Amino acid sequence: MSGHSKWATIKHKKGAVDKARGKLFNKIARQLEVAAREGGGDVTTNATLRTVVQKAKAAQMTNDAIDRAVKRGTGENDGGTYEAITYEGYAPGGVALLIDVLTDNRNRTGSEIRNIFTKMGGSMAEPGAVGWQFKRQGIVLVGGHVSEDDVMLTALDAGADDVADDGGTWRITCDPSRTFEIKAALEAAGFEVISADSPMVSETLVPVTEIEDAKKVLRILEAIEDNDDVQDVYSNFDIDDDVLEAAAG
Repeated sequence: MSGHSKWATIKHKKGAVDKARGKLFNKIARQLEVAAREGGGDVTTNATLRTVVQKAKAAQMTNDAIDRAVKRGTGENDGGTYEAITYEGYAPGGVALLIDVLTDNRNRTGSEIRNIFTKMGGSMAEPGAVGWQFKRQGIVLVGGHVSEDDVMLTALDAGADDVADDGGTWRITCDPSRTFEIKAALEAAGFEVISADSPMVSETLVPVTEIEDAKKVLRILEAIEDNDDVQDVYSNFDIDDDVLEAAAG
């Protein structure tokens, strides 16, 4: 996971997150619709919806946009019907990929994902071939020139499990259900929170040591993430900071 979290930090520094904000909002809106449709529109009784609402607010999605998406899910406003699917596969070099999508057309999305793998030197895998390597974990990244002791004190008090140096940022790990509580506590204490999410994480990392190999992995990741139906992409690559910076540049 360390490689993937560093990649997320680099994208933030490059401004890629801001440039793709509209696409991000569309993805979160689908998640809100599905969560509301499956568990109702009340965040006090629908834990999944509560988590997605917290994610939406962390991405600075407006309350009106959140409410509209929830109402589409509960049927108060017209909306589409989305199916949740997870695709599994391998990037070049044997890097495992787990891809979560919400789609209104399974055949179209499956064909698009398969074409990306084919064109970029990856391969699709059978269900379960990759997924067993991953488990969900809360991860909060803190930037700025702050001491480990200060970050750790606030994070552990808020319920974090661990704080580690992650190449210029502090990576805080926790139970997924506490991710946004810890984010709020850190921000209230004045820390710069770069990101907060609860991704699927693999303990089995695949080292990628050459710049050209790293570029191939990042290209297929970006191509998959750019698909409108794709919600999240998880991987297990481990790339050193200098190689990652060179490949991303």
